[in-house]
Amino acid sequence: MSNIVRAALVQTEWTGDKESMIEKNIDMARKAAADGAQILCFQEIFSSRYFCTTQDPRYYDEAEEIPDGPTMQRMIALARETGIVLVVPIYEKVDEGTFYNTAAVIDADGTFLGIYRKTHIPQVAGFWEKFYFKPGNTGYPVFDTAVGRIGVYICYDRHFPEGWRALGLAGAKIVFNPSATTRGHSKYLWELEQTAAAVANEFFVGAINRVGAEGLEDTDYYGTSYFASPRGQIIEGTGSDTTDDVVIRDLDMGMIEEVRRHWAFYRDRRPETYASLSE
Repeated sequence: MSNIVRAALVQTEWTGDKESMIEKNIDMARKAAADGAQILCFQEIFSSRYFCTTQDPRYYDEAEEIPDGPTMQRMIALARETGIVLVVPIYEKVDEGTFYNTAAVIDADGTFLGIYRKTHIPQVAGFWEKFYFKPGNTGYPVFDTAVGRIGVYICYDRHFPEGWRALGLAGAKIVFNPSATTRGHSKYLWELEQTAAAVANEFFVGAINRVGAEGLEDTDYYGTSYFASPRGQIIEGTGSDTTDDVVIRDLDMGMIEEVRRHWAFYRDRRPETYASLSE
């Protein structure tokens, strides 16, 4: 018997200020919920522009506490209002000088389930993230939500196969990867890597990218958010590459067992031969 989860991804262009950006994303989430979405993920650091193209300490002021900060409290209220599971990527402040690139997971009744902190932090031209974020220390948690077990990976993480596999082994059925990546930098990889991760680990992947320009150098985000199936196929096409979009797709959870019985990658793993990978 099929078990359909109606899932949504939100990609939005920077509005110019934090308050209107949050309001726009809330409005899009409400519309997704009205269209039957049961779970939704926003883009990386959704409430602000992607400021990591420059190294400027004034952007430290964008960080907020989780879950007690004002944005997260609004997201908790939104989940409770709409009855939708929310994955909320945000710039997290732990204390003065300690910041993470984080995604919070809120259940459909507004229960705060926990966080994932981005593990792999780039420091290359256009992506000066080590200036802003400490490497994550959460490991690869999975979250038991109203729609099933999910995981989160964030942007640059997607280039590292080990975390995808850790999430699959922990039972994740959908893994969301909120991102901020530009057309000239990664477009040729965007529909390759995450579909490959979906088929290699036999789960659904929700790939979210920002869209548009944000008034900073090297900010040509190309959207095209999508869901990949456990067969490694993009489900009913991608979102727009130029404008705001909400990508809503029906994910048949029954496909996971079907694919795992066919390919049996988990059965045929040989972890006793992989020790050198962590040495």
